[in-house]
Amino acid sequence: MTERPYVLLSCATSMDGYLDDAGGQRLMLSNAADLDRIDAVRAGCDAILVGAGTVRRDDPRLLVRSPHRRAARTARGLPASPARVTLTCCGDLDPAARFFTTGDTDRIVYCASTAVEKTRERLAGLATVVDGGDPVDPAWALGDLAVRGVRRLMVEGGARVHNLFLTAGLADELHLVVAPFFVGDCRAPRFVGDGRFPWHPGRRARVAEVRQIGDVVLVRYALSDRCAGG
Repeated sequence: MTERPYVLLSCATSMDGYLDDAGGQRLMLSNAADLDRIDAVRAGCDAILVGAGTVRRDDPRLLVRSPHRRAARTARGLPASPARVTLTCCGDLDPAARFFTTGDTDRIVYCASTAVEKTRERLAGLATVVDGGDPVDPAWALGDLAVRGVRRLMVEGGARVHNLFLTAGLADELHLVVAPFFVGDCRAPRFVGDGRFPWHPGRRARVAEVRQIGDVVLVRYALSDRCAGG
């Protein structure tokens, strides 16, 4: 069996562990310097994965922004930005979303079996829609990505996707950025929800790096033996 890609999870939270607030506008947790760091991490990956909820709510482009980094990738024979990947149980994705309409890169949708046919019709010519099982099996999806040449995968959320990969023990590294404020609203989404995680008081994750970036702090956790550093 092909070894699954190296999986790096990336997220930013408030001091009390929230990914956003309960308002209609997206809460900015990172600063300009940290966004540039994230851009560099993206440039070093083969694919970026987000959940369908993130595609609907945030309408992300998921592109490498730096012209220098884009040029460096193309000089190596790679697309200017990594492939874009999403997971969906119902196929409720807007073909006009920037996920599908910006950038010249592969777009892959792992869809629950029951919604594959309608999703292929909806996204015809915009993405490769793959039957991921019912429900979508993240371990199988990782194996399929490996076959497609993805060696390093960056998972950028949202909360349900982070929960899915962490509880399944499919993460090798976590980049957790903490912003210097509180949200204090239980209606807002948290980093992860309930679940049985491989890391607990009896099996602590290893800290590979701690770094201050302006007014935020990055903690890089090693979640498997594949993660170097520390």
